[in-house]
Amino acid sequence: MHARRGSAAFVLAALLLIVGIQASATPRKVHTVFLGAPRRVPYSRTGDPAGAAANETALKIRALLVDGLVKEWTTGDPHDVTDRSFLVRRALRINDALPGDKPSLQQNRWVWQRGPWLMVDRISGHVIALKLPDYDPGVSQVSWFRDYGAYCGLTATGKSLYAVVAQLAARKPVLAKKLAAFEAASHPDPTCAAVEWQREPLRVTFHPAGIDPASFDLVPGSAVLVEESDDEADITPAAKTN
Repeated sequence: MHARRGSAAFVLAALLLIVGIQASATPRKVHTVFLGAPRRVPYSRTGDPAGAAANETALKIRALLVDGLVKEWTTGDPHDVTDRSFLVRRALRINDALPGDKPSLQQNRWVWQRGPWLMVDRISGHVIALKLPDYDPGVSQVSWFRDYGAYCGLTATGKSLYAVVAQLAARKPVLAKKLAAFEAASHPDPTCAAVEWQREPLRVTFHPAGIDPASFDLVPGSAVLVEESDDEADITPAAKTN
């Protein structure tokens, strides 16, 4: 009797070991992530007063496809952060119909707007929207280097223009320096020209309209972005400062 029990226990343990080996050997699902072919859509300051330039009449958009399905619409050039993560700006299609519009008019009242920046993980297929500190879509044109984003930011009061350098997944901006006062009714367009990066020493130069350029040296640090291998990975974006 004891021999039979021992034999049964041995068989059960062997079966559990085989099942465990098979489960661990199951290949992880491979995701396909890529940007589709570009196409142009009507675009104007009327439809996107915070994001469109005065002379823009069309916006070039591309579909972000994950496993063959359209996950988001994007615009502009992507930026590779690592060999598996990249950034790209979202394009939003907004319903511009008023509550009293006739149904026939409501169907045609859709406009395109530039949206927030997205971080995309090619391995997990995970997509998140970044929340950059003091970011304003009508003022902030982000210039990316490594996992840093440099741009002219606007404070919550809308009265101060700041030089901002944010690092992905960092709680506070690496740099936040006031450049000038800001007047919403009379600010130039663009408010700031493209930010310039220098590698050695690590330096960033801002070009606000109407005043002298401002350069800042940064203390280089290691990337704080953590890329998870699990399909349910979560990447914490930079948080807004108080």
